[in-house]
Formats: sequence, C-alpha cells, structure tokens
Amino acid sequence: MLNFDFHNPTRIAFGQGRIADLATLVPASAKVLILVGGSSAEKTGTLAEVRAALGQREHATFSGIEPNPTYETAMQAVEQIRAGGFDFLLAVGGGSVIDAVKFIAAAVPFADGDPWAILEQRGRNISRALAFGTVLTLPATGSEMNNGAVITRKALGAKLVFGSVHCYPLFSVLDPTKTYTLPAQQLANGVVDAFVHTVEQYLTYPVEARVQDRWAEGVLHTLIEVGPRLLSAPEPVYDDRANLVWAATMALNGLIGAGVPQDWATHMIGHELTAKFQIDHARTLAIVLPALLQECRQAKREKLLQYAERIWGLGASTGTEEQRIDAAIACTRDFFEGLGIATRLSAYGVGEEAIDGLVAQLQAHGMVKLGERRAVTPEVSRRILQAAL
Repeated sequence: MLNFDFHNPTRIAFGQGRIADLATLVPASAKVLILVGGSSAEKTGTLAEVRAALGQREHATFSGIEPNPTYETAMQAVEQIRAGGFDFLLAVGGGSVIDAVKFIAAAVPFADGDPWAILEQRGRNISRALAFGTVLTLPATGSEMNNGAVITRKALGAKLVFGSVHCYPLFSVLDPTKTYTLPAQQLANGVVDAFVHTVEQYLTYPVEARVQDRWAEGVLHTLIEVGPRLLSAPEPVYDDRANLVWAATMALNGLIGAGVPQDWATHMIGHELTAKFQIDHARTLAIVLPALLQECRQAKREKLLQYAERIWGLGASTGTEEQRIDAAIACTRDFFEGLGIATRLSAYGVGEEAIDGLVAQLQAHGMVKLGERRAVTPEVSRRILQAAL
C-alpha cells in the first residue's frame, strides 16, 4: 500500500427529511446565496423546503448554472456575491451546481488577478474560500464530499479540473427521495459516473491495498445490482435510491483512493469530448473506458484479471487470461449499453475527422502523460479515440 494522508471534513446528513436540518447546519448569522441550475428545484418543491429551513436568515437565489458549469456563469454569481455581501453559499442540485459553487467560493476572495488562474494552476493558488454547504438532488459526481471540481470556459473551449483543501463542503444533505423526479437518462448517467470514478481508482496495478480494493468492489457490485432496477422500477424504491446516492458519494470522497495508484485518463479524454461536442460527462466516460481498458490491458493486466473474477465472476475456469480480460471489458461495455448509454463515438455523430482536434486539445491542456503510470501519451490517446469510434 502506498503512503497516504486522508482527511475529509464534510459532514453528511443522510436520509429522508434531512433538508430541515439546514436550520442548524447553516450558521444562524449567515447571509446565504442559494445556487441552483434550472427550474427543477423550484418545480419539485425542494427550493421551498430549503428556504423554509433557512428561517429568518437573509437569503437570495442565483439560478442558471449549466449541466457543465461554465466560468462565464460562475463569474456572474461572483459579482452578485460581492455586491450583496453574501458570506455563505448553498448549492442545491447535482455535481455541476456543486462544482460551480466550489469555484465561486474560491473566486470571491481571490485577489491575484483573473480567477481563471485558479483553473490554470489546478487550485494550487487558492488560499481561502467562502463557507458553503450542499443539498444533493442528483447523485453522480461525488462532488458533495470532496474538494475537486471541473469548470468549462466557453470562450476558450477548455474544461479544466481543480481542487483545494479549502473547497470541501462544510456539510452535504443527502435525501434519496430528492432523486424520485429524475428522468431515466440522469439516473443512468449517475450510475455510470460513479462506476467509472471507482474504476479509475481500482483498475490500475496492485499495491496490496486489500481494504481499498474490497470497498471499491462493493461500490461496483452495488451499482451493477441497483442500476438496472432503477431504470425498470415502475415507482421509485427508496432503498435502491439510497444505495445509489451513497455509492456515488463513496466513489469519490477519497476513501477508496487512499494509498492506491489512480488513473483518470478516461476522465481527461472525456472532458475534451464534452468541451467540444457537449456530450454528457458520464456518456463520454462510457465511450472512452472500454477502449482505454483494451489499449492498456497489459499495463493493467493483474487488476483486470481481478476485476474479471471478483466483479463479473470470470474465474480461471472460464477461459484463458486473455479471454477473461476480453470478457470483462465486454461485460463493462454491455453494462453501460444495458443502461441505455451508447459506448461508441459514432452514436453521438463524432467521426474520425474529429480525432486530430481532440488530441490537439489534450496537448494544449497539458494532458500528455496520463494514467497511473503516466504512459498515456497523445499518441496513445489517439489510439483510444480511434478504438472508440
């Protein structure tokens, strides 16, 4: 097992009816800006619950954060916060809203020029941030219990990642009933997002981190079990929704990644697909991951065989090692496709002519040594994208 530090200060308030706990979770003297995406939080009544729980605290609302949050919109919120003197932020939504709030919280007190520098330096220049909490309505990214975020700058066609110890939510409210109104596409995206988050930290190479491996395998098994049921159930089932919510949170709160090598090449390549073609983030992961596993099968060989056996039941009696690796990759693709998520670029209207531009964007953003061994060069990324056609 590799050396590691683990610290996660985010308090989780989990379960039905927990939005009422905002009455004690938010400081009594706070001047609160609630940040949301579209109109769903208003239509479903979640926003009304939030406002009621805030009681007599002074508060206002900022809406319009996009599914892939942009720098441009985030800076509008920064202006409102500075002008209005808000000192506490409350994200109500999914990972996109929470990611935006992390950036906004850091950008408001940022005094070293254009806050875009936060993204350019991956958050290393953040020295403080406004306090914020979250009310999760869409389980997928795990952003409710980590310190990272992804922001797009439309003017540059760039989608960049940052993280900082100053950007953990103070608390996150996780009420599984808030997922009841989600369309099937968003549920499927959430399952795939959490699945690939887990794989990025699990399918690398062995370091005798047995506890982390078993935790990761537990998350993967949970997603495989509940994912199809979420989409086929005539009515929402609380326990399945609760397990999805907690699996998505556990997939990226730092626990399963402590002391193990991590990949993230699938995410970095996927980000370029979202930035250029506006493909849903989770769907870019479903496109890239099977092709990446095939391309990197030798470097990941031991863990792929473990994944084949422990996740898909493909033990030594089911074929040669090469056959089992092939079958595990095929099972992964079939799982995504079974959730209604296409795993080929061609299904999204993206052809071979796009690959040069995508590779150029990876190079422009410094993504030239990706993966757990830093071996995914631009040429390897090109082969992955070609295999994903």
